Formats: sequence, C-alpha cells, structure tokens
Amino acid sequence: MGKFLTELNEELVHFIHKQHMFFTATAPSNQGRINLSPKGYDCLKIINTKSIIYLDYAGSGNETANHIKDNQKITLMWNSFDQKPLILRIYGYGEVIEKHTENYLTLMEEYYPEIDPNSARQIFRIRIEAVQTSCGYGVPLMDYNEDRDVMMKWTNTKVSQGKLDEYIDKHGARLDEKHPINNNDI
Repeated sequence: MGKFLTELNEELVHFIHKQHMFFTATAPSNQGRINLSPKGYDCLKIINTKSIIYLDYAGSGNETANHIKDNQKITLMWNSFDQKPLILRIYGYGEVIEKHTENYLTLMEEYYPEIDPNSARQIFRIRIEAVQTSCGYGVPLMDYNEDRDVMMKWTNTKVSQGKLDEYIDKHGARLDEKHPINNNDI
C-alpha cells in the first residue's frame, strides 16, 4: 500500500543512499513533451528531510533546466531492484544553480569536493513538497555491476581541453535565451 509523506524519513534516506540510479521528470507549462531522464553516479545529495540537490552533467539538451525555469515542478523516482520491493517518488519544486556562480561554487565545495566544478553544467536544488512510496512488486530483480565510465571520460577530456563550456554552448545544452527549447515544435 502506498503512502504519502511531507518529507523524507530516516528509512527513505537510507533507501536513497543504497540506490545507484534515479529518474527525473519535468514538463513545460504549455503543450510539449515530458522530459524523463535516468541519473547515475553519486550526483545526488540529501541536504535535509525537505531538500535535495543533484549535480547535472552536460548532455544533448537542457530540458530539465528549461522546464524548472518555466514552472519549477520536478519529480524524482527511485526503484528497488533487490529483494525488498519499493518505489519512491519525490514531488518538488526545483531551482537551477547555474555554473560558475558563487552559490554553485559553494555547493560544489561543500557537497562535491572531489569533483572539478568545471566538469558539470549546473546543480538542481529541489524543495520537497511530497514523498510517495508504492509497492514496486512489478519491478524486476536486477544486479548492479558498476557505473559506466564513458560520460566521465568524455567530460574529463573536454574539461582538460578547456572545451566543455564550448560544447555546451554549441549544442544548445546551456540554459539561456540563445538556445531556448521550443516545446511547440513537437
């Protein structure tokens, strides 16, 4: 039986820390597509029972940031793939912490000290509105092997060449007026 809570509890925090992957979902206010993305690595940090952040690496687009700038709504979801089934969703309101800002650098230093601040695109801060658990009985049992290293190798190469920000600009993956995502083109 599913439950709704207003914040994370100790059991759910422990569950999140055990997971190797989560999903984010956002949507624009107007017509347009829902963006659903898997996230890996150790990019998510729990600030407190009502607030989390996650480090966002460069990709092919920046729909999550554009949607958050539009309406702030974001949902995160975790699945248990081991013997004890559980699905956890967090419904919240997001904020984009843009790269190279003072707030970004402070969060990087405090929560990601081992990561080069130049290697990410931005940080998302999520204020938790509601937490929902559900059974997860239909989720398959799967074993975790390891994180893929492809994205980190690619990112580290771009950073070492001083070309990550150039890539983000060229491929429209930066949040700004120069590269808005037109959700009406669907």
